[in-house]
Amino acid sequence: MAATNNSKKQALGKGIRALLNNIDEEMKAPVQQSSSGASSNNSGAAVGTIVRIPVDLIVVNPKQPRRDFDETALKELSESIALHDIIQPVTVIKLAPNKYQLISGERRWRASKMAGLKDIPAYVRTAADDQEMLELALLENLQRENLNAIEIALSYKMLMDECELTQEQVAERMKKERSTVANYLRMLKLPPDIQKAVRDGNLSMGHARAIIGLDLIDQQLYVFREVQQKGLSVRQVEQLVKDMQAGQREGAAKVKQSEQKLPPAYKRIEDNMASLFETKVKMDRKKNGKGTVVIEFYNDNDLERIMEKMGV
Repeated sequence: MAATNNSKKQALGKGIRALLNNIDEEMKAPVQQSSSGASSNNSGAAVGTIVRIPVDLIVVNPKQPRRDFDETALKELSESIALHDIIQPVTVIKLAPNKYQLISGERRWRASKMAGLKDIPAYVRTAADDQEMLELALLENLQRENLNAIEIALSYKMLMDECELTQEQVAERMKKERSTVANYLRMLKLPPDIQKAVRDGNLSMGHARAIIGLDLIDQQLYVFREVQQKGLSVRQVEQLVKDMQAGQREGAAKVKQSEQKLPPAYKRIEDNMASLFETKVKMDRKKNGKGTVVIEFYNDNDLERIMEKMGV
């Protein structure tokens, strides 16, 4: 079994190396011409050639890591394609005589459809298995300058999960330091609101990396709101996180001494209140049924936000 896994991983590595070594030469190959000299529009394209394929015969790659396409950028690209056609062919595999699947170039394909092109130049590769297709799509996407940090992180995660690779193996294939891959993967532990802000370009990776230093989600969301409302720099966020971590350590011993395990029903109430107020809530219940509820706030603005939620 070990030999089988090693051979699979070597094959994956060979796939990426082959792509890196050959893709430029493949793309320089001339587009097939018909006998009349016009570009061929043959839907039964031979494997290993570059031909024009009807856009309607091409389907997207379900392993494509990229999910978001900027509509403005797509429109600009479509206008350029309408004038000059596609300079770089897309890459597809042939599924059937009249069906092809994208390996790379989905943005060009979408823009071509938007521009009203009936067919586009495509390099037809030999059939690839799911793992190779994922690696090809990942590599093609990671070479883009405008790929956001969350898309990169999701790509790394997909590669680890579906191709059974470790962080070290992903780093080796992507020619990155292991710490770089680890930092991207940590982004996926952030709350959805923060991930969305990074994905949409409203929060930098530097800000997000600083926020990850906090263990509690309510604290992460608090710092995120501070960045949004006050426009804090990365350095300011790092200092804020450092101060909050110090305060958390100071109170940790006291909390541990007085902490008693809540019954499951009360623990759910505590968690629900923390979610409602988006801050840390501590509930203490004594054996006689009495108890206290402590709702933390980090400054006056945070207190006002909590009071608004309480209707006070």
